[in-house]
Amino acid sequence: ISIMDFYWSLFYGFIQGVTEFLPISSSGHLALIPYFFELKDPGVIFDLVMHLGTALAVITYFRKDILFILRECMEIFFKRNLKSTYFTQNFIITTFFSFLLILVLKKFAFEFGRTPLLIGVNFIVFGLLMYLSDLKKETTLNFNTQREWKFSVLIGLSQSFAIFPGVSRSGATITMGRFLGFSRLEASRFSFLLSLPVILGSIVFKLPEILNGTATSVNFDIMLWGILFSFLFGIMTIHFFLKVIAKLGLVYFSVYRVFVGALLLYLSFS
Repeated sequence: ISIMDFYWSLFYGFIQGVTEFLPISSSGHLALIPYFFELKDPGVIFDLVMHLGTALAVITYFRKDILFILRECMEIFFKRNLKSTYFTQNFIITTFFSFLLILVLKKFAFEFGRTPLLIGVNFIVFGLLMYLSDLKKETTLNFNTQREWKFSVLIGLSQSFAIFPGVSRSGATITMGRFLGFSRLEASRFSFLLSLPVILGSIVFKLPEILNGTATSVNFDIMLWGILFSFLFGIMTIHFFLKVIAKLGLVYFSVYRVFVGALLLYLSFS
């Protein structure tokens, strides 16, 4: 691997690791790197591989929560024990409806979702929605003490739209959580855990193309370095975001999204 390839893998890993957990769209930023730096677009598969690094960051940071969810899922599906905690039931419901809508949207998103114009529109629209959601008063709602079918379905459907670059998976789920009255911290924690099934499911679906090298022109060793860097930066970002989100709020991220979206619209029409 050349020095330039190493630096680009570092740069891609940094962008993915930071933007996956900040509500500003990691896929949108990854899709725009070739546009601004005049590079060949490595494609959706490369973006998915970068997401593997941040999935590993979630697994590492929330390992106790994930082991708990896995044990309860085993109880539900193999022992038919429905006395699991409400958190796990909400998690399953949300994940199911995420995959359901993703199957409907994925072809259109992969074919047409990476244009700067559409990414810009997504940045602005979902940035404004995020701002409006954060005006909502926080309540004592949480996913541990009650089964919220309606809320879980809505959050799951909102996550599905993040298949379009510029929407932001964490941004969409946190926004919906805030509209429903969940606190910033509760919505963020649930959002980060929700990323795992979607990311890992997408990678497994595309695994044959990744392994045989037909899905992207990027060398395998570059992808490995990118995964490592996105993992390291992802760990740091999760820790930082959960520390400051309760005090900072979402308004600064909303302003950033609208600014980037407006810039993309300007460049698209100029």
